[in-house]
Amino acid sequence: MAPKNKKNPNAKYAVIGLIVALIACVSTGLIGVVKGMAAAEMFTPENPDTINLALQISAALTLIGLLAYALLMPDTIRRFLSGRQARYGSNSLIITLAFLGIIIVVNVLAFQNPGFLGAPWDMTEDQTNTLAPETLKTLATLPDKVTAIAFYTTSLDPSSAEELLLKFKTNSNGKFDYRFVNPDLDPVAAREAGVTGDGKILLQMGETKEIASFASESELTITIIRLISPEARTVYFLQGHGEPPLESGEISFSVAKRTLESKNYTVNTLDLISTNSIPEDALAIIIAGPMKPVSSGEVALLKKYVDAGGALVVMEDPLISTEFGATPDPLAKYLTSDWGITLNDDVVIDLVNTQNPFQAVSSQYNDHPITQNLTENYIVILPQARSISIGEPKENIVQTGIIMTTENSWGETELVAEETPAFSESDIPGPLNLAVAGENTATKGRVIVFGNSIFATDEIFDAYGNGNMFINSVDWAAEQENLININPPQPITRTLQPVENWQLVLMVILTIFVLPGLAVFFGVSSWLSRRRKG
Repeated sequence: MAPKNKKNPNAKYAVIGLIVALIACVSTGLIGVVKGMAAAEMFTPENPDTINLALQISAALTLIGLLAYALLMPDTIRRFLSGRQARYGSNSLIITLAFLGIIIVVNVLAFQNPGFLGAPWDMTEDQTNTLAPETLKTLATLPDKVTAIAFYTTSLDPSSAEELLLKFKTNSNGKFDYRFVNPDLDPVAAREAGVTGDGKILLQMGETKEIASFASESELTITIIRLISPEARTVYFLQGHGEPPLESGEISFSVAKRTLESKNYTVNTLDLISTNSIPEDALAIIIAGPMKPVSSGEVALLKKYVDAGGALVVMEDPLISTEFGATPDPLAKYLTSDWGITLNDDVVIDLVNTQNPFQAVSSQYNDHPITQNLTENYIVILPQARSISIGEPKENIVQTGIIMTTENSWGETELVAEETPAFSESDIPGPLNLAVAGENTATKGRVIVFGNSIFATDEIFDAYGNGNMFINSVDWAAEQENLININPPQPITRTLQPVENWQLVLMVILTIFVLPGLAVFFGVSSWLSRRRKG
């Protein structure tokens, strides 16, 4: 007769280990939910380290409880591992691990080799992550491989630029690649590329180079189009009135000239007094820091040029910084009469700059192509500037104040040497316009007027957003920002109805306790039922 099975004397202690493991497992889940809510910024815990410690302890107790049960009930564990459920469970585990392995390998390959599975699917309703048809068409027509070098310092977040460049690479059929360079760590690369400032992207195809001023789909596409179809782009600096030279010197525009040339501009000088004519290839004429007034005869030529669709970039300093004296300024008169843009006879005092109130600081930007990459990342410093007034709108003229100061500034009209400036009734109260753009919708003529020229000189061209402001202004005046018009899709705004506190509590109870609890209950019930049946 077979001996009776002896009851395991350790069973009562093994159950304790199982109970501890179950309680610790539930605790681990709840603490994990709390940690997830904190990570999602649904609330801010007073002591995050305590949550991490509690999570580690509960997870450790779960493992200790299970291990104790296994040590005290080895026969039960052995039967479980050798039973039919274990065989089926092991097969399921192997299949699951194989599936997860395949998913991980595919994702690693997709990350390391963008585009090897084809263009990524955009499942957003508004196609936010899809490049515009114009961009895709431009990429499809690339005759040779284009390499983009993005120059980003640690002070500028490159994540959005990298995301955009990856889209270009993925949709280029292998003809577009990119890399990032920190100009602070590799200044030689930046100098060789002709890049000044932060956030610029050099595009190169063979020996041809173009520079995108900032990372946007429109700017990159425009730059690629210029790269594919290079054409002569000539701008002229007006000379003959004591303007700073274009070659290196104590005060000059040599850096501005080199930067324009790095964008494939041809930069020449123009002396209207001797030539009495404006070259036909002039996309824009830059009048930068004249010490004496531009003559009425020259202004007549400039007016005719602009009326035919030309463009002017005017940068005039305060009268006290020039040799104008009481001599009339025909150029300023033309800007007022034809464009409603008036250069005031004042000096901007800006108390935002506590160390030097004579340095005007750009505190506000208006929406305009010139300010696209300046609104969030850069300020512009204009030392010894004059303010600009916008008059009544002229027929067919669109006026836009580009740069403005805060209300904590004014235009000083009676500056006295060696006296601290103070606001008086005769002064012009802030906020003040420091730059104004004008466009004639009928003739397509353009002007951009600054009350300062020093901001674009060699000494501070690379400071803050000064260089960007100057180059963007020339691009806009020369109509090089408008080769293609790409409007990004507008995201669809969705709002959730407000949820009452009791509704939120009910949702948490249902999703975290009730539904998982029901699943556990039915699972345990099924296991116990099968065990009773043998």
